[in-house]
Amino acid sequence: MFQFKNCEELLKLCAEQKTDISQIAIKYEMEISGKSRAKVRDKMKQVRDTMWEAIQTGIKATDKSQYGLVGGDAKKVYDGTKNMANLLGSKVGVRAMAYALATNEQNARMGKIVAFPTAGGSGVVPGVLFSTFEHMKSSKRKMLNALFAASALGIAILEHGGTFSAAKAGCQAEVGIGTAMAAAGVTEMRGGTPEQCINAAALALKNMLGLACDPLGGLVEVPCVKRNAIYVNVALGASDLSLLGVVSVIPMDQVVEAMMNISAHMSETIRETALGGLAVTKKGLELRKKMGLPPIPEKYLNRKIGAAPACRNKCNGCG
Repeated sequence: MFQFKNCEELLKLCAEQKTDISQIAIKYEMEISGKSRAKVRDKMKQVRDTMWEAIQTGIKATDKSQYGLVGGDAKKVYDGTKNMANLLGSKVGVRAMAYALATNEQNARMGKIVAFPTAGGSGVVPGVLFSTFEHMKSSKRKMLNALFAASALGIAILEHGGTFSAAKAGCQAEVGIGTAMAAAGVTEMRGGTPEQCINAAALALKNMLGLACDPLGGLVEVPCVKRNAIYVNVALGASDLSLLGVVSVIPMDQVVEAMMNISAHMSETIRETALGGLAVTKKGLELRKKMGLPPIPEKYLNRKIGAAPACRNKCNGCG
């Protein structure tokens, strides 16, 4: 009764039941798991509490990850929220960046986090939701419901043929979907309608289409950690736009279809293989060597900056 295969069906259920996305998500989980409402909520409370513990540890930590690529930035940014005079962003946005960094740095240090939706994209949702929760002085119930709403958006994406895998579809499918989930969740927390929540997700995801996954040395550290921090502001902006009445021309389900269409045309080098993009810059290759990883095959390194691609047209040249 509460199953849905895409965002359109999710919205239809919300309309039929006259309720929010979060409540459909709870009933969905009750239906497929056979657990009581209390047990479903208790499980999400564990998710919420684990997220918060990772944030609280991360904003205080200064130690680096094993290869020294990340660590300590969350504390710098969080400390920066104590004096906003020289910053252009809002305190909500800057604090959200600190929380996202904290989560992803904890992941890089092999600390305990919630892969929501994945480890590589785990910072955006807690960053956005906890920072907004503090700003609004919101209730724990609203925070929990925001997590359920974000989860429902993720389910709808997967059911519609989408993926969370950067190896399959690049970072648009990892940090991108994390950002869309955050946009949907925070919009419900702010009192948005189900339509506004889904619209916020569409606004967020469609502006991340084509994002490469090009981690240095194959580690979920650079550029992954800072991408999470930057994209919290996309989620917050998408929520603002949606609540102000700005509507995505392309519906969310079709944005997911576009994402998968783009993934089908993506080179393997920018799908978590560390064979392209930032991973093969001069600095990226230096760090790869320091890690003791084998050299990247020459065929992935023969592109010259500024060089024109080989022309396949057998003509008399361009006029």
